[in-house]
Amino acid sequence: MTADGTPYRLLGVNRSSGEYACVQGKGQWDNGPVDQASIDAMKTWNIHAVRIPLNEQCWLGLNGSPSGATYQQGVKDYVNLLVANGINPILDLHWNWGAYTNGPDWHCKDEHATCQKPMPDAQYAPQFWAGVANAFKGNDAVVFDLFNEPYPDLSAEWNKTLGWQCLRDGGTCTGIPYEVAGMQDLVDAVRATGATNVLMVGGLEWTNDMRQWLEYKPKDPLNNIAASWHAYSFNACATVSCWDTQIAPLAQQVPIVLGEFGADNCGFDYMQTLVDWADARGVSYLAWTWNPWGCSGGHVLILDWSGTPEPGIGEGYKAHLLTQNPYS
Repeated sequence: MTADGTPYRLLGVNRSSGEYACVQGKGQWDNGPVDQASIDAMKTWNIHAVRIPLNEQCWLGLNGSPSGATYQQGVKDYVNLLVANGINPILDLHWNWGAYTNGPDWHCKDEHATCQKPMPDAQYAPQFWAGVANAFKGNDAVVFDLFNEPYPDLSAEWNKTLGWQCLRDGGTCTGIPYEVAGMQDLVDAVRATGATNVLMVGGLEWTNDMRQWLEYKPKDPLNNIAASWHAYSFNACATVSCWDTQIAPLAQQVPIVLGEFGADNCGFDYMQTLVDWADARGVSYLAWTWNPWGCSGGHVLILDWSGTPEPGIGEGYKAHLLTQNPYS
């Protein structure tokens, strides 16, 4: 809701690099612009929300360059510029500390925040969110996405009960060597600062499985939580029948923000079906990604920072956004 109680959807894109550039020697935004001209390019697409992945250790000054106060100021400057342009920033804890030594062979096992971990860590994640909340409390245009893509059920050999318990409660979780911060811990860390910002909380299986989200929803004294859902073309729940069965009932109970979605073939067919479905149910969505990386591997919207759309995926999404009004 807006301040006057009007329903409002978060419609836009992800702007990747704040999660990885600082730990890969690429500055803070991977040499991409975060200035007025870059936001003007977004506005030509009718973008009203931008999800910004962040790095836990860079924010806290524990690793990477820039880090600490310099990294924090870079985030604040970009957030403030987006808000000044009427665009909602969504801050996302994307990469965090934690030695995931028991992970599958394909997974990065570095304890530092240099890759995607299954859950946030108790050692630093509450501290990260307390810092972010203190930085932006009082500015309710900013949304907090508490953790990118939880997948503790993989570590628990797909035991969904253990996965949901780990997601909400944290602690010692099956297959995860480090102590986990659950979503309740992170909600508590944010609210302890006095911040009233909207919070996004994910599900299991890289937040594609939302089936028991309501049952394991953390308690928020403000009752100001949205469900964070991701739906790529290669995910398990990637069909209209699955969305109707698993997601639509949840959308009738709580706001849903589709924080990431995309198609690995660089076409727009899958995404068109998904956004049409979301539009009919009041679901917010942010496509991956507003970065000119080339779309050979999928999920890239632009050819350049001026906002020239990628053929297929970018052209289709831009055309669709131009038909949308976040107030309807």
